[in-house]
Amino acid sequence: MAVNNRDSSTVKAGDGTVTVSGWIQETRNLGGISFVILRDRHGTIQLTLPKKKVDPELFASLTTLSRESVVTVTGEVKESNQTDLGVEIIPSSFTLESEAAVPLPMGVVDKVNVEMDTRLNNRFMDLRKPEVRAVFELKSLMVRLITEAMEDRDFVQVNTPKIGASGAEGGATLFKVDYFGKPAYLAQSPQLYKQILMSSGLDRVFEMAPAFRAENSNTNRHVTEFISFDGEMSWIESMEDVMSMIEDVMDSVITGLKERGAKWLKAMDKDISIPKRPYPRLTYSDCLEMANAGGLSLKDGDDLGIEGEKIVGEVMSQKGYDMYFITEYPEEAKPFYIMEKDGTPYCYSFDLDCKGQEISSGGQREHRYDRLTARMQRFDLDTEDFAFYLDAFRYGMPPHGGWGIGIERLLVKLLDLPNVREAILFPRDPSRLSP
Repeated sequence: MAVNNRDSSTVKAGDGTVTVSGWIQETRNLGGISFVILRDRHGTIQLTLPKKKVDPELFASLTTLSRESVVTVTGEVKESNQTDLGVEIIPSSFTLESEAAVPLPMGVVDKVNVEMDTRLNNRFMDLRKPEVRAVFELKSLMVRLITEAMEDRDFVQVNTPKIGASGAEGGATLFKVDYFGKPAYLAQSPQLYKQILMSSGLDRVFEMAPAFRAENSNTNRHVTEFISFDGEMSWIESMEDVMSMIEDVMDSVITGLKERGAKWLKAMDKDISIPKRPYPRLTYSDCLEMANAGGLSLKDGDDLGIEGEKIVGEVMSQKGYDMYFITEYPEEAKPFYIMEKDGTPYCYSFDLDCKGQEISSGGQREHRYDRLTARMQRFDLDTEDFAFYLDAFRYGMPPHGGWGIGIERLLVKLLDLPNVREAILFPRDPSRLSP
């Protein structure tokens, strides 16, 4: 509600006459008196209409409007010990801005479970629920906190193309598009471009932007479009430099969410626990042992998979850790740009997991031209298709490494939400292209 340019939570006794705007959430008619609950982004406020003290036409019109109609009301603020705010408004006039159709496609305050598909089909209505809207207030805050943390650490924010001639991780998960009669692809990640920038002298870059994965996966953790937080940094001595940077940034962001997002966490009846530091460094081999001890039968080189990740998460939770790194994956399981660990079948790669789910992948990149092209050939990649990328390595490339973090996955795990779609306004997955 606009209250002399203030939100609803600032209305107080002594304000005199105010004008408020919002959605009619609920109307209670009790014979000689009626109550209308008005809601906006910031909360609710009660309009009290004593039948003998309010204009009869205003009373009849305002109290019979359908739920979720939008009104602007002018009235006098009165103290009240019957409301959460300690005040109520006695209306003297109102304007109907928009009347809501009946019946509603779904309720806003009704205590009735609604299927996810119904919620997403009517996302505009779903977002009127304070606890749903709070997720996106927190997501917005997370983006601000990431930006602050990265700028504090001397990173430059960049924007890279989302339409390209090739993908960073192969063609199986690429969306193909027609680019003026030529084949092109939606970006899986900014990987190739942020590595090129390491050759430019910018040294430290980050980006938060959409990424696209053509994975035909219908799970609670996969979508085809998401926001990826990517970073890349030069002059590293080892992969540990990259992991230490992520840990430092994550601690800053999560602490900020807990402290600066308190009112939205309260709206969701949630809290955020700050992960214990330092985040443990587990090797892939360590995790393979944990998974097999938990009942799986994985051999060296196998993907841990969802079940393996869950088992590792349970083990680490018992030790008091929500966040932990898994390092040194088999080199063939990671993309061509990851540096191999000489003399072993492993590589300088890592995942950052939170409560049994991967939220980030990263590692040290191969910056040596000859080794990089040799690795690409082993992956059956035509180096000619990557000439724009490889040129940056031919003319002087410093040691570097980086990461990618799914913002929605991270937020969902921190808030213990059941589905990544809870943190996306209008999700895209194999079965959803609208709204």
